[in-house]
Amino acid sequence: MPTVATSKDIKRDCRRSIAPMSFAAAGAIAVVLVGLGGRAISAQDKYTVQVPGGLAFSEFRGFESWQAIAISQAGKLALILGNPVMIDAYQAGIPGNGKPFPDGAKMAKIHWNPKKSETAPAPTTVPDTLHDVDFMVKDSQRFADSGGWGYAEFEYDPASETFRPGNLDDQPPQANDAKCGFACHTIVKTRDYVFTEYGKR
Repeated sequence: MPTVATSKDIKRDCRRSIAPMSFAAAGAIAVVLVGLGGRAISAQDKYTVQVPGGLAFSEFRGFESWQAIAISQAGKLALILGNPVMIDAYQAGIPGNGKPFPDGAKMAKIHWNPKKSETAPAPTTVPDTLHDVDFMVKDSQRFADSGGWGYAEFEYDPASETFRPGNLDDQPPQANDAKCGFACHTIVKTRDYVFTEYGKR
């Protein structure tokens, strides 16, 4: 005669079948969390990078959401951004009106390696990997010997997803100080050392 399982037998069997699954699931979750934790620990905080003897990345925190000033292309694609002080100055007519940009004005220039779009219906150049990010900040006292502007350039390595200060081996060469971009900007001294025109919109 077949035996009838009691409620106690059913509960015991359920516990036996569920327990191994729970331990296995917990083990899998632990492995995933360890992996994620390791990735988070190894990820670089770009705002800790600084040019030796020069500007720190952290001085431009939030630049990613600044307003666009213009775009440019000289081999690499570039987007030039400005903080609110910079944008207000442009909209007031600086530097075309002969006045200098005020202290606190900041610019960021993001360079990407170019590639051809794989989806656009016509031949179109679009950003590929990030190449570097350049910065400028106006502080007439701090940078009195470089036209009132401080400069910084940070090279990006896509493989490691990290930034480093530009150096003399880069193209163009970058000295490790806040005047690394001053020499080439002297040709626009009459525009307060700023090349970029504010694009009409």
